[in-house]
Amino acid sequence: MAADVRRKRVAGVNKHPSALAVGKRVFLRAPTGADRDELACLGAASRTLHRPWLTAPATPEAVDEWLTRMNSDRSAGFVVCRREDDAIVGVFNLSEIVRGIFQSCYSSYYAHAGFVGNGYMKEGFELLLSHVFRSMRLHRVEANIQSGNTSSIALVRRAGFRLEGHSPRYLKIGGRWRDHERWAITKDDWYRVRSVGRRA
Repeated sequence: MAADVRRKRVAGVNKHPSALAVGKRVFLRAPTGADRDELACLGAASRTLHRPWLTAPATPEAVDEWLTRMNSDRSAGFVVCRREDDAIVGVFNLSEIVRGIFQSCYSSYYAHAGFVGNGYMKEGFELLLSHVFRSMRLHRVEANIQSGNTSSIALVRRAGFRLEGHSPRYLKIGGRWRDHERWAITKDDWYRVRSVGRRA
């Protein structure tokens, strides 16, 4: 069904006019109400993949609630889309965006079933950090990840995040308070990782 929704939305050659950042295979953009049904279908199809790490919106109503939460001064949501067909392959959330002397936020993210293991989220993360540090002009991004979520830890590690500590019983997910590792990256870290990558 998600593919049907996508076909209705995409006509002809799409040059991604709504993209905030464009990579080789994916682009990053803000979600809209037109994504409602596709995101609900993807969330429902990804329940097993996401358990026990997170719960993604899996109904049109839940997607609407998520869109409302993300449309504020303190939060922002992004979808990662595949350039070849505009398929939504994953989601990034920024929350608790604080300005002033802090200039920081928290990030969470997930890929959807059927799009895992292709490097889409790795490229999407690079686009997200570019947008966060250049366009939004934030200084720091923190991601809190359960210790057993090895794929998510590998993703932030590749993006240049560093492990800052361990928080016991940090977030209540799936009805249980779960331990999390705190990973973070600053704008300076990000520029350093990029410069090393260009020399490699």
